[in-house]
Amino acid sequence: MELDGHSLTLAAFRDAVNGAPVTIAAAARARMAESRATVERLAASDSPVYGLTTGFGLLADRHIGRDDLAALQVNLLRSHACGVSDPLSESETRGMLLLRANVLAKGFSGVRPATAQLLCEMLNRGVHPVIPCRGSVGASGDLAPLAHLALVTIGEGEARYQGETVSGAEALARAHLKPLELGAKEGLALLNGTQAMLSLGLLALLEAEILADSADVIGALTLDALRGTPAAFDPRLHNDARPHPGQIETAANLRRLNQGSAIRESHRQGDPRVQDAYSLRCMPQVHGAVRGVLAHVRSVFEVEMNSATDNPLVFGPSADDVLSGGNFHGQPVAFGLDYLAIGLTVLGGISERRTERLVNPALSEGLPAFLAARPGLDSGFMPAQIAAAALVSESKVLAHPSSVDSITTSGNKEDYVSMGMGAALKLRQVVENTRNVLAIEAMCAAQALDATELKSSPACERARSAIRAVVPHLDADRVLSTDIAKIARIVRDGVLAGVLPKR
Repeated sequence: MELDGHSLTLAAFRDAVNGAPVTIAAAARARMAESRATVERLAASDSPVYGLTTGFGLLADRHIGRDDLAALQVNLLRSHACGVSDPLSESETRGMLLLRANVLAKGFSGVRPATAQLLCEMLNRGVHPVIPCRGSVGASGDLAPLAHLALVTIGEGEARYQGETVSGAEALARAHLKPLELGAKEGLALLNGTQAMLSLGLLALLEAEILADSADVIGALTLDALRGTPAAFDPRLHNDARPHPGQIETAANLRRLNQGSAIRESHRQGDPRVQDAYSLRCMPQVHGAVRGVLAHVRSVFEVEMNSATDNPLVFGPSADDVLSGGNFHGQPVAFGLDYLAIGLTVLGGISERRTERLVNPALSEGLPAFLAARPGLDSGFMPAQIAAAALVSESKVLAHPSSVDSITTSGNKEDYVSMGMGAALKLRQVVENTRNVLAIEAMCAAQALDATELKSSPACERARSAIRAVVPHLDADRVLSTDIAKIARIVRDGVLAGVLPKR
């Protein structure tokens, strides 16, 4: 995979995080060499250029002599490596390495091609910096996380290599890589940017897209188990009357998923109900709106993946072409992260309401109370619905936006920040909660379908078989946490999403 700073896609991001090798494209190397020549020429002069020959933030008025330019860059990395809390996961760290290399490949950062290529080689050879997850306010970029990443490039800090945590120097040596000797601006270029929050956001988006498809499949199982009607999914309601793309897509999914259900045919005639509860009837409107959120967030993140987000940026050969701006500010990404958390919270919320209808004997259309084999002696899935309710309520709290908050930093020079990394960390938990809520609904829906001798649709039966391949029917009370975890795993891996019939 060749990185050029312009054409990285979400699919390519996923592939690289999962191990696809990467390198810097030849055209990108040429652009980088041109901007690097400008930086070296200006660094050799007495011109005050932010980040090249000056201090940083409130100290930007302090001139730095030529003999101290390299020390300036190393000190920048060391001083900003002040992250705290648990380290980011391997996938999150790999995403950061990839995104930072791609940003540098754009050719506006003024770094040597070898600097970006080292990030690629760290990715290719499994040198994963240890990056504490907290300490970024998301403007001037994710300074602390990226500083911990960048320290390893100069042989400092810590890294995970072949299952061990070792010093950055040892990790590079074991991987047969040489540490960098930073030149002017290179330290600043490595730590200015949004790549920590964006890496977490892209990984969340990839799973969210699977969750949206999974919710349609699981919702279809519940619809049939509760003897619901697919009449509300008629294309005229969606394609003609209210043509939101996500709504159209979910309605079409539900029609295909329900097609051929013997359960549906058994109550098509003589069913006194005119319409179902909102959690069933309004799946196209609610799931579809979540799909709209995902589409918007994807568009924002794909722009950010291929954007130069450090400062200053080099656009030509003269000092006037080195522009100081604010592309490191994480506000666009922070909004997207919060929006995604809101969407997934809603997806989990409507799922929990369907679970309630499956287990509550007052709502479950004649199904056994709490889907228990021996109601009273067995509690069945009553506790599972409680767990789903707890997860949804937690997600509602986490869905409160971080991106509306700010706190002044850097001596009031950085007086309005995005809090994007906080949004990303909250989103990570919302993704996990939603996955587990959907797993609980899937578990209950399969149990409910087991209660009838009639078959559901071919697609829904494939979904039920996938659930039953990892979790057996509940014949008597047992510990359910293991069952939930197993179903959550096949949700995460896209097994249930894969049941969706092709158009």
